[in-house]
Formats: sequence, structure tokens, C-alpha cells
Amino acid sequence: MPPPRKRRQNRLQSHRGPDLRGHLGARFAQVIPTLLLVTVLVFCLQQLMPGDPAVVLAGESADPQTVAQIRAELWLDRPLPVQYVHWLGRTLHGNLGYSWRNREEVTTLIAQKLPVTAQLGIMAFIIAVAIGVPTGVLAAVRPNSVWDYLANAVGLAGLSIPTFWLGIMLILFISVQLGWLPPSGYVPLTEDWVRSLATTIMPAFVLGNAIAAILMRHTRSAMLGALGQDFVRTARAKGLPERRVILRHALRNALIPVITLGALELGTLFSGAVLTEQVFSIPGFGKMVVDAVFNRDYPVIQGVVLVTAVLYVMLNLLADILYVLVNPRLRAA
Repeated sequence: MPPPRKRRQNRLQSHRGPDLRGHLGARFAQVIPTLLLVTVLVFCLQQLMPGDPAVVLAGESADPQTVAQIRAELWLDRPLPVQYVHWLGRTLHGNLGYSWRNREEVTTLIAQKLPVTAQLGIMAFIIAVAIGVPTGVLAAVRPNSVWDYLANAVGLAGLSIPTFWLGIMLILFISVQLGWLPPSGYVPLTEDWVRSLATTIMPAFVLGNAIAAILMRHTRSAMLGALGQDFVRTARAKGLPERRVILRHALRNALIPVITLGALELGTLFSGAVLTEQVFSIPGFGKMVVDAVFNRDYPVIQGVVLVTAVLYVMLNLLADILYVLVNPRLRAA
């Protein structure tokens, strides 16, 4: 029978979570095949689109010789596996092709438009966290109260109100009636940060409204579960102030699933930005892909979908890393 000290060490190790390096290593190992699958799906997306890309690029009145020449330049006359390998090789070197509409590099267009959507998404996420997390904590601390019912009503409204309708109503009320903010347009941060915030604060609120409602409901649920745990009762029995019990003990543990959800919801902001940027006429990522769809600009669509998918996979990996950082069991491994 091992000595008492050895038994205590064995019990401590048994209560520790999975190995930290092994956990992160497994997640990193899953990223590579996932990204490879994403490239396959994005490549197949172009094959599913109607029409011949060579005919679209050359024009319907072009002669067959010109169409055949374009097909050879685009490798469209090769078997699909050969086309995929060629496209993947160019993509890995940062070459996503050229826009069929304005003959600019797709990487250049993405580099111009992505910072606009990134600014809008980050602002929307900050607004969502600033509204959703405190509201969820307040609703959980005072269950079945007026604050709880009000928070749930606001959360339900945030999930139910369409993005485009809320954007139009805010433009009519805040911009047209009150004249507080510009109704549309965009000013870069490097040009004038005050006007940049003025042009993006309203669309950021519209975009972050639904995310705030989701974070509020999950924060409330996680806080209710944490407040009923033994460690919270122990902290209260020790005579700790209620604010410290809520913020340091309950909220710290309740935020573990909320942080994971928040990192994943950050990826959904890119898809939600399509409608928001259209309503507020913001020249960002979403508006570019809408214009590319109407113009049948396949390389731009392909590049946008690929970049968005890669960003979502990276955010998923970030969620796993954040989960490890805030989870004491994993950090103790």
C-alpha cells in the first residue's frame, strides 16, 4: 500500500483534466484535414455553378477558338483532379486568380474589403458582449424578477427582429428624424477615426444585436448552474462579499461555455454582414460577395468563400484555446 503522501498525489493527478499539450496538439492536428476538406468544397462550388466560365469570360458572341483558348488558360480542359491540384497550388502561394469583372487580383480585392468587415465585426462583437454578458448575469442573480423578465424579453426580441428591418428603422429614426448619425457610407479609421466610428456604430449595433441576445441567454443559463454549485455555497459560507462570489467564483466558471460560444458566434458575423453592409451601403466583404454573385464573378465568390471558411475554422481553434486558458482543470494538467 503506497504511503499517504503518494496516495494524495495519485488522487490529485486523477482529478486533473486531460493533458494540456495533448489537447491542443489534437486540435491543431484536426485543423489540417479540415482546411483540406474546405478547399475541396470550395473548388467543387465553382463546378456546381451554372454556365461555362470560359463562355462567361469571353462573352456569348465569342468564337469557339477564343473560348477554347480561355479554357486552356484556365485549365478547364483538364480533368477535375488536375484542376484541383493546380488551383490548390496557386492558392497555397496566395494566388486566388483574377476578378472577371475588373481584372484585379482577388487577393487584392479581399485585402481591401476584409478590414472594413473586420472593423464592423469586432465592433459588433464588443457591443454584443457589453450587452449580453452583464444582462445575463443580472437575470441569473435575480431570477423571476422584473429584471429577469425584461432581459428575456429583450433577448427574444433580439433573436426575432430581422437584421434588415432593424437597420432600416434605425436609419429612419436616428439618421433621418434625429440626424445624429450618417445613414450610410464608410470612412476608414486611418482617414478619420471619429467619422469612422460614426459610420459604423449603427450597423455594428444591428449586427451585434442578435449575438447579444444569444450571449445573454447562455450567460443566464450558465450562471444559474454555477450559482447552485458547492463552491459558490462554500464561498458564501466563508463570509465573502456577494459581489466577489458572483464575479470571481460564479461568473469565472460560467464564462467557460460562453467564451467558446462567443468565439464561434464571431464567425457568424461575417455571414450576417452581407445584409447589414447592403442596408448601410458599406463597401465591405459582404457587399463584395453580393456584387460578385450578381455579376457571376466566380473567382471572387470562390476566394470570399474560402477566406470566410478558413477564418471560421481558425475561430473554432481559437475557441478551443480560450477554453483551455479559462478552464482550471485543463490548465492544471
